[in-house]
Amino acid sequence: MRKRHQKKPLVAEINITPFTDVILVLLVIFMVATPLIYQSNIKVKLPESTNAQPHDIGQMKQIVVTITNEGMVYLDDKLVTNKELREDLAAMQKANPGLSVYLRSDQQTRFKDVVDVLDTMTALGVSKLDIAAVKIE
Repeated sequence: MRKRHQKKPLVAEINITPFTDVILVLLVIFMVATPLIYQSNIKVKLPESTNAQPHDIGQMKQIVVTITNEGMVYLDDKLVTNKELREDLAAMQKANPGLSVYLRSDQQTRFKDVVDVLDTMTALGVSKLDIAAVKIE
């Protein structure tokens, strides 16, 4: 006699274990990559200071102004002229009166270029200003 093969009922469950594993891996990747987003692509050699304090750019919304040793000025990662810097900062200051600016300047930058940027910020009423430096031991 032949045995009849009975069809097994279909399992209609979804196994979410692999899905959960993928989601957790993505979460870890984003947690590691997020601080790297805040680091600028513009390379400057910051001046050294014995009293520099650690600063976390990611802790609040800050505008980063960078001055290279050639005197080029960047607002966040966008190259701007002094006029564009003034206009953009004025618009940001109007939208957010408590605007905080983080100034990064190469140690070889001419002092006149730094003073021009600081003068622009003072004229616009920017009162929260952090100047980047590297702490030396």
